Amino acid sequence: QVQLVESGGGLVQAGGSLRLSCAASGRTLSTYAAGWFRQAPGKEREIVSAISRNGFIRHYSDSVKGRFTISRDNAKNTVYLQMDSLKPEDTAVYRCAAEEKSNSWNVYRGAYDYGSWGQGTQVTVSS
Repeated sequence: QVQLVESGGGLVQAGGSLRLSCAASGRTLSTYAAGWFRQAPGKEREIVSAISRNGFIRHYSDSVKGRFTISRDNAKNTVYLQMDSLKPEDTAVYRCAAEEKSNSWNVYRGAYDYGSWGQGTQVTVSS
């Protein structure tokens, strides 16, 4: 299993930006598909974005499409989530997830697709 640690969360005003990082250790991330999930108080966990092993295929939920960008740097063993034009409804704990996959081109949208999870980082957007 790869170990994941998120960073970059915080408090930001609506319209602002944050960049989340998910640093992996223990294994090389290049053989892992990855994703970002979030969970707000009283709500279910939801997929935010996912990226294929090779970084060429990316998925975004409708709620963040056009505002968030997922990327990865396999040389740095890190996955990023650039969040722009933040809204109060983006407030949540954000967690990255990864799973070793044989297919380099698939993205995986379900939490059940991932076996490794970070602890999470809080993102709070004030109005």
